[in-house]
Amino acid sequence: MTNALTRMLLGRLGGLLLTLFLASVVIFSAVLLTGDPIAALAGGAKPTPELVAQIRADYHLDDPVWTRYWLWLSGVLHGDFGRSFIYKTDVMTLVAPRFGITLELVILTVLLILIFGVGSGILAATRGRAVDRTVSILTSLGMALPTFVVAILLIWIFAKSLGWFPVYGEGSGFWDRIWHLILPAVSLAVLFLAYISRITRSSLVAQLHSEHVDTARVRGIPRQRIFAVHVFRNASPQILAIAGTTVAGLFAASAIAEVAFGVGGIGALLVQASARADLPVVQIISLLLVTIFVVLNAIADLISAVIDPTSVGGGSRA
Repeated sequence: MTNALTRMLLGRLGGLLLTLFLASVVIFSAVLLTGDPIAALAGGAKPTPELVAQIRADYHLDDPVWTRYWLWLSGVLHGDFGRSFIYKTDVMTLVAPRFGITLELVILTVLLILIFGVGSGILAATRGRAVDRTVSILTSLGMALPTFVVAILLIWIFAKSLGWFPVYGEGSGFWDRIWHLILPAVSLAVLFLAYISRITRSSLVAQLHSEHVDTARVRGIPRQRIFAVHVFRNASPQILAIAGTTVAGLFAASAIAEVAFGVGGIGALLVQASARADLPVVQIISLLLVTIFVVLNAIADLISAVIDPTSVGGGSRA
């Protein structure tokens, strides 16, 4: 089993590196399709022929595409992420503090998803038909509401009408920032929470009706132990697989909540950079989001393999 886990790790690492390479090619190529960056680099003014020639030489705009790609990629690998066309500063100087804000928002959102998503899924699977039906109705509603609609409702009810929460900005200081991020986190969590709840419920129900659980009941094993060892543990790899994708997706989806609530995270920065053709910022944030997505999914696969080693070798638990 150790050899199988090692092969899995090597395969995941190879797949991760290949995915990141292909993603870098796609991101670089897609950004090139947005047009000539001369206007952005010239600061919006009509550039003179001399300025155009200087910009093209400084940014290697007349070099072949693959040469420009290699210069960009080698710079990234050496920690040189380029300079913003608009802000005239290093890209990481812009991205680093905003990433911290988005990370806090995502962590708070993940806590909501774990507590209420997994929790409601467990209740739906174990507390009878009435609870199951109630959770099903609520999760159906949650999955039908887009994040921006939830954001508008939360602003209207809890910020404008009741005045319980601030409506704009990310706050200053730990507790003030948490207070500012509650509504954005809730708006971001609702859709994913409902989805995780349904996955948790269906995974647990499948295990509750499995043969090995019936055998454990006949043997007189306590109900709590049956649920912990034979039900939840066996269902956790599937829940983790979906949760890994969900958490990774939160970084990209955070842009909607950040823009709605005026939170200065990387999602909001990506929207601003895209609108203003700030190509180096768009490239680095896009590559960062892809990296987060594939790494978190790989981690979720690894944790699932540790919890259920038989899944690595294609076996099944008894």
